[in-house]
Amino acid sequence: MTTAMETSNHSSNASTGARDSTLAKGAELASRVLLAALFLLSGVGKLGAYSATAAYMASTGVPGALLPIVIGLEIGGAIAIIVGWRTRIVAFLLAGFAIVSALIFHTHFADQIQMIMFWKNVSIAGGLLLLVIYGAGPLSVDGRSKK
Repeated sequence: MTTAMETSNHSSNASTGARDSTLAKGAELASRVLLAALFLLSGVGKLGAYSATAAYMASTGVPGALLPIVIGLEIGGAIAIIVGWRTRIVAFLLAGFAIVSALIFHTHFADQIQMIMFWKNVSIAGGLLLLVIYGAGPLSVDGRSKK
């Protein structure tokens, strides 16, 4: 026999679970948008300063001819992460890009800004690796295709 208190607790737990699920879905979407925003803005910024970016890349020994690939990865990857399309693959590629960028462009640790930029890239890669492990969640193209 179920008491009124048990029934109340059961319905309370059910509503809490639904709220937690809604909160989790929203947090997953927000996390993807926040992680991807940096790449999207960076890629668009490179388009606006194409020659200067190519010259900077060349000054560090990276061929400026790679810039279209970088821009495509940043803008295309960011959009894919935001909408949650092939999230695990794209997140893995962007995590690798963040680490490689840190190792090429931000290793002058005597400059505190460069050290912070290095660790920012490493941290972003960590967040992206969580997407590799857990995926985009239900509010995504990937999540809809699972249904």
